[in-house]
Amino acid sequence: MSIAPADLPAPKEVGGDDVVTAMTLGETKTGRVKKRLTSRTATIASLIIAVLWTIPTFGLFISSFRPAELIRETGWWTVFSNWGWTLDNYNEVLFSASQSSPQLGSYIVNSIAISILGVLIPLVFASMAAYAFAWIKFKWSNALFIFIFALQIVPIQVALVPLLQFFSTFLRPSMEWLHDVIPIIPTQNYVPLWIAHTMFGLPLAIFLLHNFIADIPADVIEAARVDGATHGQIFFRIVLPLAVPAIASFAIFQFLWVWNDLLVALIFSGGTQDAAPLTQRLAEMVGSRGQDWQRLTAGAFVSLVIPLIVFFSLQRYFVRGLLAGSTKG
Repeated sequence: MSIAPADLPAPKEVGGDDVVTAMTLGETKTGRVKKRLTSRTATIASLIIAVLWTIPTFGLFISSFRPAELIRETGWWTVFSNWGWTLDNYNEVLFSASQSSPQLGSYIVNSIAISILGVLIPLVFASMAAYAFAWIKFKWSNALFIFIFALQIVPIQVALVPLLQFFSTFLRPSMEWLHDVIPIIPTQNYVPLWIAHTMFGLPLAIFLLHNFIADIPADVIEAARVDGATHGQIFFRIVLPLAVPAIASFAIFQFLWVWNDLLVALIFSGGTQDAAPLTQRLAEMVGSRGQDWQRLTAGAFVSLVIPLIVFFSLQRYFVRGLLAGSTKG
C-alpha cells in the first residue's frame, strides 16, 4: 500500500516566534534565578552567615588587647564590664627579646622570603606550560595535561617523606655554596621550601591558567603568527598581558596558602630558626600547655597585615580572574 505525499503530515515549521519564545523562556528562568539570589531573604541569610563567621575573629581581636588574667578568668564579651585594655601583648610579641618570646621580625622576613618565590616560581613555570598545552600541539599533549591535572588529587602527605629524603640526600649538601654567594639570608634553607611549594602548586596553576589562556581568541594568535611572531613573542607580548587577571587570582591563592602553611614549613625548614616562617613561631608562642594565649592572639593579628595588603592590592584582578572563562565573546 503506497502513501501519497499529500497524505503525509506536514513538517512543523519553526518560525521566528518560536525562537523568540525559547529565548524568552531562557531569559525568564535566568531572571528567576537571579531574582532569588538577590532577594531580600538571600541578602539577610548572607549577612547572618557573614556575622556568624566574623564573631570568632572579632573575639580574638578583642582578646589580643586584654591581659592574660582577664583572658583566663572572663570571656571577651565581658570586655566592657571587665575593662582592661592594654598594648602589652603586641609590645611583647613585636619588641621583646626574651627567650620565651622572641621578636617576630625575623620570622616575618622568613615568611616573606618563602612566600614571594613560593608564588613566583610556580607562576613562571605554570604560565609557560599552560601556553604550551593551549597553543602548541605536540605528541601526547592531552595525556600529559590529564596526568598533571590528576596530580591535584594526590595528598601532600604522600609526598612528604620521599621529598624529605631527596632534600636530605642530594639537595641540601649541594646548596651549601649558595650561602657563600648570598651570605645575607639563609638561602640554602629556603630552597627546599621553594621547591616543595612549587611542586604542590604547579598542577592547580597549570590547570587554571590553561583554561584562561585557551579562551584567548584564536584569531589573535593566528594574526601574530602571520606577522612572523615566534612563540616567545606571542607569549610575552600577547598572552601574558591578557592573562594578568588569572595570574593575579592564582597569585593570591598561592600567597595565602604559602603564608599560612605550617605542615610544609615544619617538615622542610630543617628544624632551624633561620628559615622558620611566622606560622611556625605562632604555633610555639601559645606555650606547652596553652598558657600564653594572649601572645598567640596578638601574633595572629600581626600575621594578618601582609596578606590583607596583598589581597586588597590585587582585589580588582582577583574578581576578574574568577569570572575569566565563564563567558566568551
